[in-house]
Amino acid sequence: MCAFTPQDPDFQTRIQASFDKQGLMGTLGAAILRIAPGAVDIALSPSPSVSQQHGFVHAGAVSAIADSAAGYAALSLMPPGAGVLTTEFKINLVAPAAGERIIARGRVVKSGRTLTLAQTEVFSESAGGEKLVALLTATLMTIEGRDGVAN
Repeated sequence: MCAFTPQDPDFQTRIQASFDKQGLMGTLGAAILRIAPGAVDIALSPSPSVSQQHGFVHAGAVSAIADSAAGYAALSLMPPGAGVLTTEFKINLVAPAAGERIIARGRVVKSGRTLTLAQTEVFSESAGGEKLVALLTATLMTIEGRDGVAN
């Protein structure tokens, strides 16, 4: 991936504050691990509250952290005061999400004035190793001048 320059010098604080307002991330027990220009990592610890019937982390929880990682990676490159909304995403679930921790690594592929393309790889961590469990591709929209959609 190429290096990106953020438009907002305070992008890290803005992303963390926005993330902290998300009720779903709090309900899932998710946390941001890393914020960099065009890149955000989110972690989730497996527990019965986010599992499906076989004990794996539910695809909805995996999709939620993957979408948020892509969205915040995109937001890191947007102007101050702009908000971000996902307009579309596709996720491939390639292995059961099980292990000690699930990590979603969102990365901007192409940043535009209105639309940004991002991708998130989701890994399960076990015994110091990682296994790919999902791949998400998302299109995100920069929102400016709309009440209630600023970050």
